[in-house]
Amino acid sequence: MSRVVVVGAGIVGLATAARLAARGDEVVVLEKEEGLARHQTGRNSGVIHSGLYYAAGSLKARMAVAGAASMARFAQERGIPYAGCGKLVVAVSEEELPGLARLADRAVVNGLPARLVGPEEAREHEPHARCVRGLWVESTGIIDYRAVSAVLAHDVQSAGGEVRFGESFVTSTRSGRAVQVRTSRNSIQADGLVACAGLYADRVALSCGLDPGVRIVPFRGEYFELVPEVDDLVRGLIYPVPDPRFPFLGVHLTRMVSGGVHAGPNAVLALAREGYTWRTVDVPELRESLRWPGLWRLAAHNLRPGAAEVGRSLSRKAFARALSRLVPAKR
Repeated sequence: MSRVVVVGAGIVGLATAARLAARGDEVVVLEKEEGLARHQTGRNSGVIHSGLYYAAGSLKARMAVAGAASMARFAQERGIPYAGCGKLVVAVSEEELPGLARLADRAVVNGLPARLVGPEEAREHEPHARCVRGLWVESTGIIDYRAVSAVLAHDVQSAGGEVRFGESFVTSTRSGRAVQVRTSRNSIQADGLVACAGLYADRVALSCGLDPGVRIVPFRGEYFELVPEVDDLVRGLIYPVPDPRFPFLGVHLTRMVSGGVHAGPNAVLALAREGYTWRTVDVPELRESLRWPGLWRLAAHNLRPGAAEVGRSLSRKAFARALSRLVPAKR
């Protein structure tokens, strides 16, 4: 039996810790916040992506397909809120049809249960969506990732592991075959360290004496929620054909497993690693982002779509116009 420290109580850290604990390791999870899934895991749209957007035949695509199936099984076995609602990707103009066809070809190569549909069949899935042609992806689902995290944490603790809240990782050093982990509270001697630190993954690596050669540059996804009077305009998930020039999927409509519909996300540079609003600014972290050459290369290749993202962030009307391309109905 080994003693392993896992940094981070998001879904990746907890899944890793649960698997280690299940095989008999003594596991300690360090989480700087006072609860589970306080950042990326607990702040996303809850979509289980099917693997549609990843390079055909890539490892990422294969892992996404396998992960979507295993997550659905896990939810059903453990009583976690889940719905296999499917997703409709809509081409709203003739100019978008080649992009939709490329997605359909990729779906075939990646082994997804997806098919091209005409406007009439598209309306059977999403009656209010604007569509000259659509791609129906059956294997896309929605889930409560906070509930997934709670079940994984329970599994860790049931197997004798610990989840320590309010205890931050500081640094680690290797001494022979042992790893000495210093936290904000004490020191832990372990046989191994697994870093699942999300937005601070690069910082944790550097604190261990490793330079990953990359840096986290945070982008914030901004969502609105439809008012209850109109949320019946969306049955499941409605996505646009993504712009291949831009590394984001574009604003879309997502029914949440708990009810209601998310609209978004808009993607803008965050002014802090955990900067969830324009008002949250961390000057040293922002300076670090602005000094990283990769950010400027990204900006140089995406000036026009990037400006549109910022415009939608600053204007609700512009945000609504982008959504109305997908669902133009008014009440």
